[in-house]
Amino acid sequence: MSSVLGLLGGTFDPIHCGHVELAREVRAALDLSAVRIIPAGDPPHRAAPVATAAQRLAMVELAVSGIPGLEVDAREIHRAGPSYTVATLEELRSEAPTRPLALIVGADAFLGLPAWRRWRELFDLAHLIVVARPGFSFERGLAEPLAAEWSRRFREDATALTDEATGSIVTQAITAHPISASAIRAQLGRGNEGVAAVRGLLPAAVLAYIDRNQLYR
Repeated sequence: MSSVLGLLGGTFDPIHCGHVELAREVRAALDLSAVRIIPAGDPPHRAAPVATAAQRLAMVELAVSGIPGLEVDAREIHRAGPSYTVATLEELRSEAPTRPLALIVGADAFLGLPAWRRWRELFDLAHLIVVARPGFSFERGLAEPLAAEWSRRFREDATALTDEATGSIVTQAITAHPISASAIRAQLGRGNEGVAAVRGLLPAAVLAYIDRNQLYR
């Protein structure tokens, strides 16, 4: 097992089986020591979440409970202000100056990286693992200035994650899980019928929490 710590951020409103399986699959494929799931307290690039920060954190904790190698990091929930990834990485880097960190992002998020706060500094703080369905081409549609960073930093061999603590981009094909948090929320808005419709798309403990607290109704 390598010393590389994977980091998976998101709103998780709610966390679903697609999120959990992505974390497990990337950890196994790249031999990461762990994947730390970091729910955003105040996501700056999207509409405000429906569930509260405390509720989303509780659901993430339920979702990963008992799964080896998956951890929860609540720092963005407890930190005031917008949940900027660069600030989170700065904190993690200060706690472990030499440990390889690897931020896991989806292909769509990666393509939008230049809109992120201080986005170039992300590469000084961590590696990037870009995940996509098999066959997705990253070379098509990469605009400047992201194309220049890709050209400089992309590595075919994932051992780049352990060679240095930061700075590389690697890709990982993952199994497609066509599960949408927004579609789940829409189904749950239908009441008991919707709860039945989403069974199997969410970890059982998360669905029980949602039902018990009447979330998304």
